[in-house]
Amino acid sequence: MSFAIGVSLVSTMPGGMAAQASGGHGFSFAGFDGNPLPLSQFAGKPVLVVNTASECGYTGQYAGLEKLWQTYKDRGLVIVGVPSNDFGGQEPLKGEQIKNFCQLNYGVTFPLADRTAVSGSAAHGFYKWAREQGGQGAVPRWNFHTILLAPDGSISATFPSRVRPEARE
Repeated sequence: MSFAIGVSLVSTMPGGMAAQASGGHGFSFAGFDGNPLPLSQFAGKPVLVVNTASECGYTGQYAGLEKLWQTYKDRGLVIVGVPSNDFGGQEPLKGEQIKNFCQLNYGVTFPLADRTAVSGSAAHGFYKWAREQGGQGAVPRWNFHTILLAPDGSISATFPSRVRPEARE
């Protein structure tokens, strides 16, 4: 994924203060370790929120996401993996199992949530908000759907599962 889509990788207000948490930054996921993973800690930064799964044809995208994270994290980019079992039951793991799978197989070091519902009436509030703000393009139809939050917490772009992290678009 290229970040030449109009999103500054570092956004600060006068005086160097980061933008206040709003929009998508106002949500929190349960982390893989059971602790809260509030997106507000990333306010003022672009955040890729990617629903993931360990037994999907797209699971190899973890490697591309980690490469993207390593390339751009020092410039402000944050990637948050949100494992979901909503599509084909392809995420049987929970908690530490998810972290261990991702680290062992793909060297993942970016933040990971615990298994989370991302679709339908049981969807996490972030995904309900994304649907309201971004329309159908923000609705995950399969694993590895990506929502890019701008530094102000608004939805800047969405990418369907077929768009690999290293893709030009």
